[in-house]
Amino acid sequence: MRGRTGGPRDPGLQAERTALAWIRTALTILVNALLALREAWATGHALVSFLAVALLFAAAAAALCGVWRRHALLGPSPLIAPPAFAMLAACLSVWLACATALAAIVTRR
Repeated sequence: MRGRTGGPRDPGLQAERTALAWIRTALTILVNALLALREAWATGHALVSFLAVALLFAAAAAALCGVWRRHALLGPSPLIAPPAFAMLAACLSVWLACATALAAIVTRR
């Protein structure tokens, strides 16, 4: 089997590893979102609640991206490098998690 560059392609377990990595990322974002929601309900701050809900959507997006990447890697002409939008979404999720944590700390005082 040949890859896009014409060299041999190793089908191996790349699709499964990639999907599992995205699922682990989604679970991590989900746990952070749930912790932020708990903090928001305890303190009653709307900003933390809003950011926590945004993190919930980011966790769902990461899980969907994992499923999409797995199908893309198992397809007839796999796209090895992830698309730019997936990397941008991952970066935005990290920034959102940081903003949520900072908002939770600032509103706690």
